[in-house]
Amino acid sequence: MIGHKNVITWISVFCLSLVVNTAQADRVKDLTNVGGVRGNQLVGYGLVVGLAGTGDGKDPTFTGQSLKAILESLGVTTNPYDDYDLAQSRGRPIQVDNVAAVMVTATLPPFAKPGQVVDVNVAALGTATSLRGGNLVMTELRGIDGQTYAVAQGPLTVTGVMEEQNGTSVQIGIPTSGRIPDGATVERQVDNSFDKSDHLVFNVNGNDFSTTAAITEKINEVFGEGTAFAMDGVSLAVRAPVGLSERVSFVGMIENLEVEPGIPPAKVVINSRTGTVVINQQVKISAAAVSHGTVSVSVSTLNEVSQPGPFTEGRGVETRDVANSIVEVSEGAGGTGLIDETVDLRDIVDAINRSGASTTSLIAILEALKSAGSLKAELVVI
Repeated sequence: MIGHKNVITWISVFCLSLVVNTAQADRVKDLTNVGGVRGNQLVGYGLVVGLAGTGDGKDPTFTGQSLKAILESLGVTTNPYDDYDLAQSRGRPIQVDNVAAVMVTATLPPFAKPGQVVDVNVAALGTATSLRGGNLVMTELRGIDGQTYAVAQGPLTVTGVMEEQNGTSVQIGIPTSGRIPDGATVERQVDNSFDKSDHLVFNVNGNDFSTTAAITEKINEVFGEGTAFAMDGVSLAVRAPVGLSERVSFVGMIENLEVEPGIPPAKVVINSRTGTVVINQQVKISAAAVSHGTVSVSVSTLNEVSQPGPFTEGRGVETRDVANSIVEVSEGAGGTGLIDETVDLRDIVDAINRSGASTTSLIAILEALKSAGSLKAELVVI
């Protein structure tokens, strides 16, 4: 147990450590998160109304059923012919052109109290083409345990837009999803383990033994030996005051300690969908010779019309379309280049620029260098 006097002593030592610490470092707050202190995902199903004919009119199956249920819950007596199945058999489907069924999601922050507000995201479920101008009807947001933790309602903010005229359409962004800032009110608080144990657990962002060891050493240096101990390469436990107020102050002091994190491993990340390549500073390449050529395939189609010759009177022949396809394959002349051994990121960038390789070619070259053992880094393809 840590007493009040020890907390005051720690504050004095902490202030002194901030004065003498001149090295370039990162805050513990930016390198870790406190175990058990996290957000919780919420989800709900609702209806967006007030659309300008861009709702689920093409397929009103569950949208019509949901609208009927909401109206009845509000005391509105619906016509028997408003039943969806019966209406379909009579050729009178429910009109929901101005209504869209949506999924509503939100993240409940840690320590959120009833009455506080959070942002919500709204996305169309059915055939709605745009949610612009719509209002979300009161929607319960539930957690994984099925309990209601927030209620969402309000007008949507939609950045995407789509316009269609005479069969021609133009779309910018995604008009079928939107956001409601402060659109949900918290109704229930989620319990957490912040004050349930004598120790607090700090989880390092990423599996890094060096960073975990550095944070442990720094906490023991400032607050006394034995205050913190590493549990594994990701987590460390810290003895904390029992009182909730003292514990909050103690965590705040730890989060503002500055630590030099461990050097990250050499890594090359390739996004094969967008052609993006990211190389960190620790990547090195040993000397290698690279020969890379390009193969291009060209396909062209010439549409012609075959028709009967003169004086045949169409006997045994008919007019038809004929598609003649021409396929050409060409291979560009690829020279052989020498990549010198590199020692830093600038050398790698210079070597890539000298090669004149495109992004697609660069990805292939990096994969080949990794297979040949010349690329001294982990290759990650996402």
